[in-house]
Amino acid sequence: MRPSDPWQIPPEFQPDPRSLAYDLDQALSSIVSLHATVPSDAFTAESLGTERLGQGVVIRDDGLVLTIGYLITEAEQIWLTAGNGRAVAGHALAYDYTTGFGLVQALAPLGVPAMLLGASRHLKPGTKVVVGGAGGRPRSIAAQVVARQEFAGYWEYLLEDAIFTAPAHPHWGGAALIGPHGDLLGIGSLQLQHRMPGGDTLPLNMMVPIDPLKPILDDLLTLGRVNSPPRPWLGLYATEDVDERVVVIGLAGDGPARRAGLKADDAVRAVGGQPITSLAGFYRAIWALGEAGVDVPLTLDREGDVFDVRINSADRSRFLKSARLH
Repeated sequence: MRPSDPWQIPPEFQPDPRSLAYDLDQALSSIVSLHATVPSDAFTAESLGTERLGQGVVIRDDGLVLTIGYLITEAEQIWLTAGNGRAVAGHALAYDYTTGFGLVQALAPLGVPAMLLGASRHLKPGTKVVVGGAGGRPRSIAAQVVARQEFAGYWEYLLEDAIFTAPAHPHWGGAALIGPHGDLLGIGSLQLQHRMPGGDTLPLNMMVPIDPLKPILDDLLTLGRVNSPPRPWLGLYATEDVDERVVVIGLAGDGPARRAGLKADDAVRAVGGQPITSLAGFYRAIWALGEAGVDVPLTLDREGDVFDVRINSADRSRFLKSARLH
């Protein structure tokens, strides 16, 4: 590890193997670095870039790697590098938009052990954990769970029970949330800034809990998706403002919202006549209307002009490039 490595965790924040009830180095050896290349004309290239770096966790002996899905969506090439220095190509198997999980199959042996899946439902605030990165202890951080709560993302994403940890890992995408028994309890998704009562900000990692993966894993492996109708997708980015309004902050490519004439700074007053006061409520109201393809009636406020519009929703996956077969 070079001293100038930008992802090296200061020694005082690295996990101490003497304080743990499992073999830390063995657990960390299951984490691999991930490099994905995406075509420049991909739907997500503008928002997520064409070169994506992160990590993933080997969860089966056959080289199945669990990561966060935005790293691999529309990837035409994926390389996985293990701590033993072995680099192999990977194939993107699935991206589940509901949970955010992505699956990659290593196309040759990685030579590292698989990490067992734990039970994230037992993880409580205050529990000490390790947020592990590819590269062993110097790229891992000793942390604790600081909260479990709902999380609504601006990209039409909602987790009912997200896990938040601190201190934050600087290279969070696909990082492993390792529990007190050395098992995998979550996958790193984001870094967020939490404002403290005194005005200071505390960087946090948002982790996707592992339990929702278990009932859908077989579907993802066999079908590449969950065997249920896709949710309606509008193709917009939204946030909550200080007035508790849901406001459009951007549009995704030539998606349904852009085709319907929505603009940045439009405020959503209602969905189907139901008043909207939160981002989570906005998503739930849309998804309650039916599956992808359903018309979504919105009441919008554009600079004081209140009007109704109907958006013909879509299946998000139809706008994305399929993974290249190897």
